[in-house]
Amino acid sequence: MKDDNLIKVKSEDFAVRIVDLYKYLVANKMEYVMSKQLLRSGTSIGANINEALCGISRKDFLSKMYIAFKECNETKYWITLLYRTDYITEKEKSSIMSDCEELLRMLSSITKTTSSNLNS
Repeated sequence: MKDDNLIKVKSEDFAVRIVDLYKYLVANKMEYVMSKQLLRSGTSIGANINEALCGISRKDFLSKMYIAFKECNETKYWITLLYRTDYITEKEKSSIMSDCEELLRMLSSITKTTSSNLNS
């Protein structure tokens, strides 16, 4: 079955990249603390989006999407920290950060629009 919900697909693809980065950091860099935080926040984005899509109300949808937005913002922090502490290269950071920022823009738009519609 093909899923055509863009935010759901992109967040799942991003989660796969996060899992792969986590495995690389643990196996090749012996980094366990920041990589675990990255794994938690980076995979939580898609989990919260999935919950939002099954929300029982627009308020429930907005709440879960906003949590996904905050998790995405946290993920940006961990990516930056991994780069600044030399666990990932500039190229690695730029590649995954662009996906993260795209998700952040999408989630920002969704939460703003949904909030505006609820308040009108």
